[in-house]
Amino acid sequence: MTSEEVKLIQDSFAKVGPISDQAAELFYGRLFEIAPQVRPLFKGDMRDQGRKLMATLAIAVGSLEKFDQLQPALEALARRHAGYGVRDEHYAPVGEALIWTLQQGLGESFNDATRDAWLAAYGAIADTMKAAGADSPA
Repeated sequence: MTSEEVKLIQDSFAKVGPISDQAAELFYGRLFEIAPQVRPLFKGDMRDQGRKLMATLAIAVGSLEKFDQLQPALEALARRHAGYGVRDEHYAPVGEALIWTLQQGLGESFNDATRDAWLAAYGAIADTMKAAGADSPA
């Protein structure tokens, strides 16, 4: 990722902070709409899950400039997710729900360049997690 892409992601995510609860609710609503098969993977309080999602995104977004240092945390997260039943095919609808949520929450400020930057970041994160998840016992 380029430094410009990282800046676009970080700047756009800073705008999500004040609406993080609503963003998480939008995200999970959209995810369950487009991939209802993943709903049973979520057993706890969805508000808590939403807070965890936003905290994890904040860490990832804040660490994009040092992706090599972020990788071990992503790999550990992937192993935990594999234990919950997450499979490779679940990453695509998660990415789709994430991009949709950002479009909804950021409106016109979520332009093509910002979208492309998020797609690149999510692709790198998902690829890292899928590789780590494949090495985990399910």
